[in-house]
Amino acid sequence: MKTFNLMEVALDTVYNGVIIIDDIGKLTYCNNSACELIGVDKELILGKNIKEVIPNTELDQVLEEGTAQLSRKFCLGNREVITNRTPVRVDGKIVGAIAVFQDITEIKDAMNKIDSIEHLLNKLEIGMEHLSDGVVMVDERANITMITESYCELLGVTLEESVGKHVASVIENTRMHKVVKNGKPEIGDIQRINGRDIIVMRIPLTVKGKVVGAIGQIMFQEVSDLVKLAKKLNLVEKKLEYYKQEYQRWQRSRYNIRNIIGSSKEIEKLKTTITKVSQYPSTVLIRGESGTGKELIAHSIHDSGPRREGPFVRVNCAAIPKELLEAELFGYEEGSFTGAKKQGKPGKFEIAEGGTIFLDEIGDMPLEMQVKLLRVLQEKEIERVGGTKIKSVNTRVIASTNRKLEEMVQQGIFRQDLYYRLNVVNLRLPPLREIKEDIEELSNYIIRQLKQELGVKIQKISPQVEQLFSSYHWPGNVRELRNVIERAANVMDGNIIELNDLPLYLQDYNIETEQHTCTNARPATFNLSTDMKTTEAKAIKKALAITGYNKSKTAEILDIHRATLYRKMKRLGI
Repeated sequence: MKTFNLMEVALDTVYNGVIIIDDIGKLTYCNNSACELIGVDKELILGKNIKEVIPNTELDQVLEEGTAQLSRKFCLGNREVITNRTPVRVDGKIVGAIAVFQDITEIKDAMNKIDSIEHLLNKLEIGMEHLSDGVVMVDERANITMITESYCELLGVTLEESVGKHVASVIENTRMHKVVKNGKPEIGDIQRINGRDIIVMRIPLTVKGKVVGAIGQIMFQEVSDLVKLAKKLNLVEKKLEYYKQEYQRWQRSRYNIRNIIGSSKEIEKLKTTITKVSQYPSTVLIRGESGTGKELIAHSIHDSGPRREGPFVRVNCAAIPKELLEAELFGYEEGSFTGAKKQGKPGKFEIAEGGTIFLDEIGDMPLEMQVKLLRVLQEKEIERVGGTKIKSVNTRVIASTNRKLEEMVQQGIFRQDLYYRLNVVNLRLPPLREIKEDIEELSNYIIRQLKQELGVKIQKISPQVEQLFSSYHWPGNVRELRNVIERAANVMDGNIIELNDLPLYLQDYNIETEQHTCTNARPATFNLSTDMKTTEAKAIKKALAITGYNKSKTAEILDIHRATLYRKMKRLGI
């Protein structure tokens, strides 16, 4: 009795699971390890048929066939076991069967991890061979544990001659053993090997604060390679800094309120209004004829307010095809349409985050886009084309137009709700014909700009030109004024802009004005010879300006021989 109890206790303490069934398949014994693997209490399974306890067991087959099954893999729930099943015989008769099994799940996981680590080490070794000019690794005694083939070739040794040897006996002028000793890394050190100066680095390997080895790598096989790389990096750094500055300059406003020229009542009032509205994020609508400087005003509003350090992004709603306008404003996700960039692209509203977006020519925006813009203005949210995520934006909107939006609303080609949303602050830019007292100041400002930009020796405009500028109606506004002065600067002879330096349409306008003014005046005294010389000189100068001072083409335009042109130019002092 004691022997039986001792055996039962012994079986309950072993790591392997043990199950015994009788000759009719009833479970008569199950040790603690087996119960834990099966996941049941011993009292609940003793006396039950083995199939009720373990449905997929083959122990009953061993009982029927009387043949042992050795080293069979078997799944027990989510565990994998290996089992030996053996029939129990008494006097040659089968009276039961016994199964002894062991959980190999953890062992298998460990083996898989070992295989993965071995595979990873192989890949790492192959990678180091291809990506490095040479790598060596040593243990805590500075003996080589790993060295790449490329390093061996440089040293003129084999792997068999290197691994296991002290590093100083294999690598010339090495300091790997010293790095192991002092635990201090050495980066970019020059080491002479086989008469060549190479650049190396040596890094100590530590585990829990203790140095257990070191790894060394050849960074450059020639010092000259490092010099070349340094030059390339220096060039790349300069280019990067240049592009960074250009990008920042492009994003920021180029003009400020000081660039608004004029002392008239209307301009002074405009400057005051800009200073006020720039402090708040409200939407601004700039109205004015073409050439009055709407973009200049938008820049000035941005620069005068708290968003001046943020980006200033310009969008010409009339220049972008309507099929692309949504993607340009709100961006798009990867694969949203044919030709879309793989990683997607942010829109102008995202780029202008924290700054200002200037929607020029807003009156030319398609109706379908007006609806989406209205949502952005109301909700301060955007959704990329092809995307599903809503993104909040903190962007101030400034819009401009030279069209009559009120009439467009009545015609149904501009949304009324968008009009009211844009028209929070309305700035009207006066046309040049309404602020003629500013023309002289504007002209002098443009002359200073042209002297800097073109290097022309222009000083001022003549009194006759000033008078003409004051009487002309300027349909192209400030833009036309600049074009006229720039054109004159290119063709003038001296340093003062005269009437004959102006475009023909202005000269004709001046003649018509003079004729109208002098209708009732006393007839002037005429000198035919002088007038003919003046007219001839004017015609030659105009032709020269048109041809860019090409004498042959000038003679063709005037329908005279080139030699005749030279004589006339000499006689007229041209």
